[in-house]
Amino acid sequence: MPIEKVIVLEDDAIVRNNLEQYLRRKRYDVAAVSTIADAQEYLAKDNFDLIFLDVRLPDGDGTELLKSIQQRPVKPLVVVSTGFGSVESAVECMKNGAFDYLIKPFSLEQIEVTLRKADEFTQLLKVSRFLSSQDDDESGTELLGQSPAMETLRQLIRKVARTQATVLIQGESGTGKELVARALYRESPRSTAPFIRVNCAAVPENLIESEFFGHEKGAFTGALNKREGRFELAHGGTILLDEISEISPNVQAKLLRVLQERELERVGGNRTIKVDVRVIATTNRNLELSVEKKEFRQDLFFRLNVVPVHVPALRERMEDVPFLAEEFMRRFSRKHGIHAKGFTTEALAVMKSHQWPGNVRELQNVVERAVILCSDNGMIEPSHLGLSLSHEAAAKPIGVTAAGPNGQLSTLAELERQHIFAALEQCKGNRTHAAKLLDVSIRTLRNKLHEYNGTSPKADEDKVPAEE
Repeated sequence: MPIEKVIVLEDDAIVRNNLEQYLRRKRYDVAAVSTIADAQEYLAKDNFDLIFLDVRLPDGDGTELLKSIQQRPVKPLVVVSTGFGSVESAVECMKNGAFDYLIKPFSLEQIEVTLRKADEFTQLLKVSRFLSSQDDDESGTELLGQSPAMETLRQLIRKVARTQATVLIQGESGTGKELVARALYRESPRSTAPFIRVNCAAVPENLIESEFFGHEKGAFTGALNKREGRFELAHGGTILLDEISEISPNVQAKLLRVLQERELERVGGNRTIKVDVRVIATTNRNLELSVEKKEFRQDLFFRLNVVPVHVPALRERMEDVPFLAEEFMRRFSRKHGIHAKGFTTEALAVMKSHQWPGNVRELQNVVERAVILCSDNGMIEPSHLGLSLSHEAAAKPIGVTAAGPNGQLSTLAELERQHIFAALEQCKGNRTHAAKLLDVSIRTLRNKLHEYNGTSPKADEDKVPAEE
């Protein structure tokens, strides 16, 4: 309920009492007064959401109060009412900030319409303010990939999006869980309503409850005004609880109530607020394991896990790497004003061999760096990627294995030695090219070769190739 506290400023006792009783039946907090002075006294003590303002009052003209209200840092909506209405008067009031203009006698149906419009406007305004304060990077909002795994994921999204079911999205960091959530939102019947995100891992534990459910004025030190929580802002729409596994047991219990009853109470308040939201949660943890360890409530897990969605890691769909790299290259070329033409065969091989522990986010960052550092000819080479090829998985394409001849694990020194000679073999003995492929300086490579006394892993008498 965006509109909660209302002032009825009306000198006609019958109109004032009838309107007050009607509003109280609608569960609004109402202050009914007959003079401008009384209304100003209430406004000095608290913030109100709406004022029904008569024009002709015993101690002055209501339009003067209307003008002064517009100077307040927190402005209530003002509905002007008068028994002496005219077009000129209505235009003047609207110019001075009135939300609506009613001519007496008005019906309760008219009041109902005005309240509904005020609720919708206030909700829209609060969501707009919240979204404008966010610093989300929306550089790419679509799920990219042509692999069977991604096509299966898109089919699941299309099927689930049209329902009202709660969804739990699980996957490693950087896989695009938030993009899945946004896709569910865009394809849902609530796509024109608010989409509110709260990063549970980024909010301090002592503030997370206030972020979720809001707080009343004076609820704690620093609570100078009433504040709506994210669930209220998402009313009618969708809320994304990012990294849900990070919330405390106390907040877990209160969140369970919201999911079960679709109602909440603000911190420091006793008013029960009904909310209509679709909940989408994400986590990079195994919540079932967290439940077993008593770190996460089992009943809350069941409430969240109505429709589980798994986002595959990038290493599980390596065929998408070239496609994603090309798309990111085009985006960052436009962003930085750099004409990057493409990736060399060697650069693509390096990317295909990397295991991408940071998933798509890591690939995106690597490509952005490569675009910035690429050569004047516009081609991205292995040295521009900044990927360390000493990684065990990265070494696989050039024939290096972690096991020795007896099946035992090789030492790190032996792995390094094998890797360097495999790189030289791939570069046909060219030390300069091998150094670039290994992302080390030619001096470092020379020192390593000197350390090995010019021997290869296959035969100590092999000659170390020369520089270019």
